[in-house]
Amino acid sequence: MASEHIEHKLALLPDLPGCYLMKNINAQVIYVGKAKNLKNRVRSYFKSAHTGKTARLVEEIVDFETIITSTDKEAFLLEITLIQKHQPYYNIRLKQGTGYPYIKITNERDPMIQITGQIKKDGAYYFGPYTNVYAAEETMHFIQKVYPLRRCQGHLHRPCLYYHMGQCLGACFKEVPEETYQRQIEKIKRFLNGHVGEIKRKLTNEMQTASAKLQFERAAELRDQLHYIDATVEKQKIISHDNTPRDIFGYYVDKGWLSIQVFFIRQARLMKREKRLIPLISTPEEELSTFILQFYNRKNNVLPKEILVPKNIGQSILSEILKVPVRTPSRGQKRELLALAEKNAKLVLDEKFRLLELDERQTIGAQNEILSALGLPNGHVIEAFDHSHIQGADPVSAMVSFLDGRPDKSNYRKYKLRGDVEDQQGADEAANTREVIRRRFTRLLKESKALPDLILMDGGIIEMNAAKDVLENELNLFTPVAGMVKNDKHKTAQLIFGEDGHHVPLDPKSQGFYLLQRIQDEVHRFAITFHRQTHAKNSLSSRLETIQGVGPKTRTKLLKHFGSMKKIKDASLEELQELGISKTIAQTIKLAIQ
Repeated sequence: MASEHIEHKLALLPDLPGCYLMKNINAQVIYVGKAKNLKNRVRSYFKSAHTGKTARLVEEIVDFETIITSTDKEAFLLEITLIQKHQPYYNIRLKQGTGYPYIKITNERDPMIQITGQIKKDGAYYFGPYTNVYAAEETMHFIQKVYPLRRCQGHLHRPCLYYHMGQCLGACFKEVPEETYQRQIEKIKRFLNGHVGEIKRKLTNEMQTASAKLQFERAAELRDQLHYIDATVEKQKIISHDNTPRDIFGYYVDKGWLSIQVFFIRQARLMKREKRLIPLISTPEEELSTFILQFYNRKNNVLPKEILVPKNIGQSILSEILKVPVRTPSRGQKRELLALAEKNAKLVLDEKFRLLELDERQTIGAQNEILSALGLPNGHVIEAFDHSHIQGADPVSAMVSFLDGRPDKSNYRKYKLRGDVEDQQGADEAANTREVIRRRFTRLLKESKALPDLILMDGGIIEMNAAKDVLENELNLFTPVAGMVKNDKHKTAQLIFGEDGHHVPLDPKSQGFYLLQRIQDEVHRFAITFHRQTHAKNSLSSRLETIQGVGPKTRTKLLKHFGSMKKIKDASLEELQELGISKTIAQTIKLAIQ
């Protein structure tokens, strides 16, 4: 079942193509996928039954993000770029290989055209990448037939087979003028840059002629050739038509927030993006200009060859400072890329507002609902306390903190109480409460730290009044204290408050009551977990103390190395002796714990 956070984000997914990145609890990208419709595809992970690898993936997902594109093909190309960047665990098949191919015209005296999976700084011309490897190869073969360069190794002192077939200019047996190569290269560049109208008309006429002559195999071959050309020279926004490294900054403003998207175009591909949400203080143009300057002032940040920004950003000043051309495109592919960055910026900000709206209703709104029911003003911090012990033994307390209705785990605290086991003071809930409240708030006062807006005690009127007694009569503090009472099924039943511990009406179906349950369950979990750890260590230490010949140093070694009586029991004599314990003492330990 998807978490509330994911449910909220699913409701906001657009009906657009793009890529999605699934993340685990450590915010690591564990899967990258593409979709014709992001809304339908991403929802299918959480709304359908899965088995095997997909089921394991869904179990690990705690968050996701999306990048919208203009076409399915762009999503396809972006997907492989993201996979290569993040190396997600669940993209095992796609991680293997070198990525999509490029068509390359080599930089040498007698150039060749070839397929490559890697771009180098060798002065060659690169076109692509192409999603369809077979189509790229077929298009290259077509170019070799129509605009031949060199096909052979050269300097064979005799014409090669390709020369006889009209697919080589003759470097095999003669010196081909450089001007001849350059004319062919210019034709190839125009072809691969999309100027294919003349060639397509010629192929179409040949296909129709072949069909009229009932030469259906030849007609099918020409038809496929037309298809391959369309597949390789089709224009797309996500791919640049040159190899200029450029960064593109798009932004969107709403409700006092500035959303910025940075697209990094490298090797003709969108290699990565960054997104920022910034509270708007001055004008959007000033904020973005400041952001760009700070962005390139970071360590290990390589400037691109060109920066594209929206209008009115102060291009000349930025260009002068950064020593890089800063431009605002007015038309063409660059303008489309800038518009796409702005579209993604709007999507991120709209998602933020919607999630904030939902979260505030279920967190801040829920917290204020509790405070309002108690007759208290709105606040931000609630601290809850609970105790745990076994018949007074190993008493502990735990405190959890909720900030604006969300767990603030950096402020959770654990307390080993000083209750006396023999006279059962550890079982005195009032004494435990006084001790933990005294220690907690004495520390806050000493360190001049902010006090919570409300204290919740897991228990009844005894714990609540004990906490108030310490706060008011010992520390001169008047922080409100309420009690969380459970029913006989150990479920949150009611909230009590005041000198008489009267019941505070709170709708059991409200967000406020739901938050109260979360707080009580969380503090109980935290206290129980801490007590189990403490009791296990103390029980093990106590049992070891009864073994003759086992002193404090030996107990420390055993506790540190094994951690539990079961592991000591399962250990061999040799393993015990490896800790520096004599064979006699090791045998004594084994006999004592059987």
